[in-house]
Amino acid sequence: MTPKRSQRPVSIFLLLSIGAFLAILPSSAASAADYVPVNGGGSSWSANAVDQWRRNVQQYGMRVNYASTGSSDGRNQFRNGTIDFAASEIPYGLTDGGVVDTPPSRGFAYMPLVAGGTAFMYNLEVGGNRLTNLKLSGELIVKIFTGVITSWDDPAIARENPGISLPARKIIPVVRSDGSGSTAQLTTWMAAEHGGLWDAYCKLAGRATPCGLTSNYPLVSGKGFVAQPGSQGVSGYVSQSANIGTITYVEYSYALKTNFPVVKMLNAGGYYVLPSASNVAVALLAAQINTTKGDKYLTQILTGVYRNADPRAYPLSSYSYLIVPTAVAGSFTSDKGKTLSAFANYFLCEGQQQAEVLGYSPLPINLVQAGLEQVKLIPGAEIENINIRSCNNPTFSSDGTNTLAKNAPMPNAADKYMATPDPDATTGSDSSSNVGTTSGSGSGTTSGQSGGSSSTGSTSIFDATSISEKGPVKCDADTGACTFVAAIAVNPPSTIGWGLQNTQIVIAAILFFGLVIGPPLLNLALRKEGKG
Repeated sequence: MTPKRSQRPVSIFLLLSIGAFLAILPSSAASAADYVPVNGGGSSWSANAVDQWRRNVQQYGMRVNYASTGSSDGRNQFRNGTIDFAASEIPYGLTDGGVVDTPPSRGFAYMPLVAGGTAFMYNLEVGGNRLTNLKLSGELIVKIFTGVITSWDDPAIARENPGISLPARKIIPVVRSDGSGSTAQLTTWMAAEHGGLWDAYCKLAGRATPCGLTSNYPLVSGKGFVAQPGSQGVSGYVSQSANIGTITYVEYSYALKTNFPVVKMLNAGGYYVLPSASNVAVALLAAQINTTKGDKYLTQILTGVYRNADPRAYPLSSYSYLIVPTAVAGSFTSDKGKTLSAFANYFLCEGQQQAEVLGYSPLPINLVQAGLEQVKLIPGAEIENINIRSCNNPTFSSDGTNTLAKNAPMPNAADKYMATPDPDATTGSDSSSNVGTTSGSGSGTTSGQSGGSSSTGSTSIFDATSISEKGPVKCDADTGACTFVAAIAVNPPSTIGWGLQNTQIVIAAILFFGLVIGPPLLNLALRKEGKG
């Protein structure tokens, strides 16, 4: 039976509305099928950044699982094929304590993940107040972590911290109990810059010399060192109120997370500096990329970083690697490769906008460009979506310079080696806790380590699980006190293009038009037809 003319507009309207509504369902199903879950593990040094980025991409249908088990465990699991990717601060093939870390038999490549500074977080009080402006040269740091200097009131420490009445308290170095990239970074630097002290300690620990790099910190009986697993473990131990006198090495992000101070480290330019994003960026301008084994390696040579004479450079700056498959093998498929490559494209570009807030330093354009070439090697990568021109990275500039490093402020005059002490900066007062600085944009004051404005005085604890909601920080240039001030806008990764959210917005607009605008138009049409 043919419907009456007056029923036809109603039928057409209902069919269009229902069709638009149902269109959402297959779109959701298709999106879920686009990205299959991938599993990774390894570096705790990089974990705060990786955890934030993987949460960011969940809204686009990507599920990236990551276990912060330490760099050595991550490399072992990747070699054994139990995870799809690994994060590490050191590559395969190095000899550690006479044992060679054998590379995997399957195809793999390294790509830069995130840059940052290995910081020396400490818990020390002067006159009942937390000390927030401790300064140490590299030699003193090595002597502390080899048990040569054992008390905080040692004359050598006092000479570098004039005006502070340091307590006669035992120094308790806290080291990693597991195989870690943080330990490898520290010991690589100690071996390169203070090899005599490091070898003497290793000999006491029963290790062959020259000691060189190790990812497992050797312990000597009677030295009073404390060993804890993971970056969370060492930073958590030092931050306990009962553990005054402790000091550890950890990625700067964890000091921010626990709201504790870090050492201002003496650089080759003669200034004590914090591991801020801008100071790390300046230091890494002197890094070299090792390509002697082929383009897939991209490992870093940091001798120039350690000895960078720029007054702003933080000596113990480096970047970590993501280790990715370059062939389908075992449980790794092209579908997994599609997810992993989209995630890598995201963190190399858009994700780097959050690096500074998280306590890291954004990768510069040369490392991003090299990293994007590595992304193309992952099976299943959508190569047409990988383009440096659409990469929204905060260090990029039109002339190719590193914006963050270019605008990095000069240090305070009071932070020059053996400068006249600033009474306000060296009293040890805890009125606003020092966790260093995360701002280095160059805007605002140029008198300190940070280019940010003064703190509002808040001492809220950094919560890495909700950093995108809390937003960026402002830090005081002298004390380093930081507070969150606004929310971060997270933009969609460029690799995804027109995705589920875009489709749903269009469909919602159609439904809105159909349900709100449609009835009056339909009523008007019916009236005209009735008159006819």
